[in-house]
Amino acid sequence: MLLEKSKLFSASYKQTIKEALDALGKKNLALILQGVSFPANDNENTGFGTYNSDKAKELFEYIKGIFTTLQLGPAGKTKLSDSSPYTGTVFSKNPLFINLKDLTTEKWDKILSQKTLDKIIEFNPKKAENRAAYIYANENLELAANEFYKNFKKNASKGLKKEFETFKKENAFWLDKDALYEALSIENNSDYWPQWQDELDRTLFCTKDEKAAKKRIEKIEKKYQDTIEKYKLEQFIVQKQSDETLEYCKKIGLKLIADRQVAFSDRDNWAYQSLFLDGWCLGCPPDYFSEDGQAWGFSVLDPEKLFNKDGSLGEAGILLKKLYTKMFKENPGGVRIDHTVGLIDPWVYKKGCLPKVEEGAGRLYSSPNHPELAKYSIAKEENINKTPIDGKFVTPDDEKWINNLSDEQVALYGRMIEKIVIASAQECGLDKNSIVAEDLGTLTYPVMQVMKKYELQGMKLVQFVVAEESDHPYRCKNITPNSWTMVGTHDNEPIRMWASKLVNTEEANPYIRNLIEDLCAEFGNKDEIWHRMYTDEKFFGFMKLVECFASKSENVQIFFTDFFGINEVYNVPGTSGDPNWTLRLPNNFEEFYKEKLQTGEALNLPLAMIYAMKARGWEFYKNHQELLEKLEQLVNEK
Repeated sequence: MLLEKSKLFSASYKQTIKEALDALGKKNLALILQGVSFPANDNENTGFGTYNSDKAKELFEYIKGIFTTLQLGPAGKTKLSDSSPYTGTVFSKNPLFINLKDLTTEKWDKILSQKTLDKIIEFNPKKAENRAAYIYANENLELAANEFYKNFKKNASKGLKKEFETFKKENAFWLDKDALYEALSIENNSDYWPQWQDELDRTLFCTKDEKAAKKRIEKIEKKYQDTIEKYKLEQFIVQKQSDETLEYCKKIGLKLIADRQVAFSDRDNWAYQSLFLDGWCLGCPPDYFSEDGQAWGFSVLDPEKLFNKDGSLGEAGILLKKLYTKMFKENPGGVRIDHTVGLIDPWVYKKGCLPKVEEGAGRLYSSPNHPELAKYSIAKEENINKTPIDGKFVTPDDEKWINNLSDEQVALYGRMIEKIVIASAQECGLDKNSIVAEDLGTLTYPVMQVMKKYELQGMKLVQFVVAEESDHPYRCKNITPNSWTMVGTHDNEPIRMWASKLVNTEEANPYIRNLIEDLCAEFGNKDEIWHRMYTDEKFFGFMKLVECFASKSENVQIFFTDFFGINEVYNVPGTSGDPNWTLRLPNNFEEFYKEKLQTGEALNLPLAMIYAMKARGWEFYKNHQELLEKLEQLVNEK
């Protein structure tokens, strides 16, 4: 029996919080919880979280009515050597999200034995921790897949087999290539295609010798028929289970948001290598945090293959359109675009070099005087900012490099947004408000103009405010309604950890000053509040969360660590391996939240609503007196 009511989140509790959020003008409150981080019941914990589990449904029931939305991470298949979902496949889903327990039931004709499942669960090395066992889960998924593939062929019902055949036909354009890669990885003893010895295998879909390629494909498909079919079956199962999860969430009024990573996986790079710009990679220019820039090594789609000369979609554009249409169809709650800058004004560098101007790097569409990139440039020489700033001329890696554009140029910068992303959303019955445009980091003039033209909802991180700048866009008083606001993303420290490094230091003062001015302008005890923030990391972190709710932003996101009071980092950028991408919500998340609430580590929503409403001023306070009293009653209940 699924969880029908919460001991803490009663119907009246949820209704009061909803009234407060409505009063504050919030249209969406989203919990960010990536797939691996989902909890599991003891009889289903195979070492990796999944949103398709029974425990996930308990969580959905727990948060519904408070959170309108749950944002997942990228759902692609990851490599054994790299657990980051942000380098996973763009079409294939991660088979680790298969609910193996489900396969032991009549619903799936018991294609997996209970004995095999029990063994996987028993020897899970992380079953007593809120961590994923990535390598273990992968290895045991392979063992389970061998069994359920064999049993599916032998025992599955005609109905299931018919569904499988339909799935293969409908998704052949990506599924055939992705499955073939699985076979070729075995054939070449490596899942990293640049290391394959056979040149034809490396270039099967971009070779001029199409006859040889066709013959090779037929040979591999025959030799590795079971490998290929097993891969496709895994994709069928995880897709069918994901569809059922989506229907469940729709039924209870909870929206799911997908995450479109900026990277393409090795599998995608191999399958579509003819569509990428040869010799160039996507990254970030040097900045305050990295003097050499960030060399991501991600492939860059060839501009000449994204759009034809007449403005219609080219082969690469059609591929992206198929991808976004698939994502919006499967996630009607919307899609978060990772590094939206990469769709509008990407920073590219030469493979094997640093992403620095002196080593040939530049903005793909904003380099009119670059010897190699000029032919792709939308900006012209007259669009370059030639006015010195602080006595220095602006360089190509500066966000103010381009400072003026015509309407026609802005439309060209925004054509991927308009003709691919928005068009895909509209085909699925959605609009631009279903797009969460992650626009963090360097925002160039072209990016800002495109965001403005299409009224895209960007992101505001109050943890990253430059406190000394009164007009900084991440400060509470400056946050615009058309945005998603949060304290931090999956790449940031939990807000309490951030606060713990500032309390009792002079560095905290500008942050506290801003919070006092923006949240406590009409409070009579400002000195007391200042002192408490200065000395109490829990309260300081809490006030940064209040800042999100007090802002004019219509949408608020909270990473699960900040909501549940987990003082651990999910991912540290620039590092790899454990413990990155393994943190999970404890299986007893309801009791865990109650305990953390008592210690002031978890987010006290009623109290946050009270502070946020009081921050709106005395008139607002008077007009919502009855609601504030109900919130105070919730705070005082034990």
